[in-house]
Amino acid sequence: MRLSRYFLPVLKETPSEAQIASHRLMLRAGMIKQASAGIYSWLPLGFKVLRKLENIVHEEQIRAGHVPMLMPTLQSADLWRESGRYDAYGPEMLRIRDRQDRDMLYGPTNEEMITDIFRSHVNSYKDLPLTLYHIQWKFRDEIRPRFGVMRGREFFMKDGYNFDLTKEDALHAYNRHLVSYLRTYERMGLQAIPMRADSGPIGGDDTHEFLVLAETGESEVFYDSQITELTFGDREIDYTSVEECQAVMEEFTSRYARTDETHDEAVFAEVPEERRRVARGIEVGQIFYFGTKYSEPMGATVQGPDGKQVPVHMGSHGIGVSRLVGAIIEANHDDKGIIWPEGVTPFHVGIVNLKSGDAEADAACDALYAAFTAKGLEPLLDDTNERAGGKFATMDLIGLPWRITVGPRGLKNGVVEVTSRRTGESEEMSPEAAIEKIAGIYAAL
Repeated sequence: MRLSRYFLPVLKETPSEAQIASHRLMLRAGMIKQASAGIYSWLPLGFKVLRKLENIVHEEQIRAGHVPMLMPTLQSADLWRESGRYDAYGPEMLRIRDRQDRDMLYGPTNEEMITDIFRSHVNSYKDLPLTLYHIQWKFRDEIRPRFGVMRGREFFMKDGYNFDLTKEDALHAYNRHLVSYLRTYERMGLQAIPMRADSGPIGGDDTHEFLVLAETGESEVFYDSQITELTFGDREIDYTSVEECQAVMEEFTSRYARTDETHDEAVFAEVPEERRRVARGIEVGQIFYFGTKYSEPMGATVQGPDGKQVPVHMGSHGIGVSRLVGAIIEANHDDKGIIWPEGVTPFHVGIVNLKSGDAEADAACDALYAAFTAKGLEPLLDDTNERAGGKFATMDLIGLPWRITVGPRGLKNGVVEVTSRRTGESEEMSPEAAIEKIAGIYAAL
């Protein structure tokens, strides 16, 4: 993309309403614009990141054997009355009526709807196990929306639902989701710690939240520092193997890690003092096992091996996709702007032309642009007439991991300058070497 043809409304001043780094930088980098309290338009740069995160989530869900679909944003209140949650959910639910005076709601989650779909089409244990998921906009009428996309009212979320014959099968689904989430977050350049949490209005006894450590996190968390040394890495997991998923689950949850709702000071005291940590965390996902909480009242049963009808065991599993954009920025920024991890960057490399209009500089930039595009990468070429300082400031603000600076002086010596946004280190090399260096970094992801 050529910057002269792109829509990137960057701001030089920090908006007064922005209280935390991610909100401030998303507004300044032209990623979002507030439409109303807690509701945002996603501008082109922000939308690119959102789509990249969505694609990673899809890839890892499908790798784990889960089946994508899409459910509507508006739901019938009758389904929620069946489960008993319509009145119990609270004022966060946006309740509305259509022109036929039917009670409707803008879905904050989809347990009731997916259960209705399941009971309409699945009748036998032979069709199990089954996990369905979708990625869709949700709405919760937060009493005090703040922190930009971190605590908005409208948000983009992956929610998945497993249906299993027995509790043991459902707990395997729980462990399978935990493993797939660990891989998902690491691909995004995040370390998200699974922590024992409270189930809230979803219900159930087994639940873990995934939290990214950050000073601006809304939750106080307590954990054993050894857990931050764990990485999923590039290990291959057989998601159908109960033993493999259980082993990874135990590896990542056997050390103390809890949110403030489930914190147990006596148990925490058993952790060696030098390893006890108290911090703030940003929730980016949660998994639940809730057994037959929805299947029993809503009649979601299957015929078991003995011919009898039994309610299925269920769980739900969410990832806050739009919230992740803010969490990644909170974990990756400095006083100049965002620092995107390579796996989620909106553009793979920024090319800065120090002298737009100079025939040699223009030709060199065009050649770099064409070479990266041919390798399947997306470059952002700043071909505007902005002064050099302004171009560098914009590139630092939007946070592309790599920048190539092209100018007449360097070209006379056959070199361009390659700069790492994360370290700030620069190196001169030939344009061909710059292409191979950056293409090699992305090929290794």
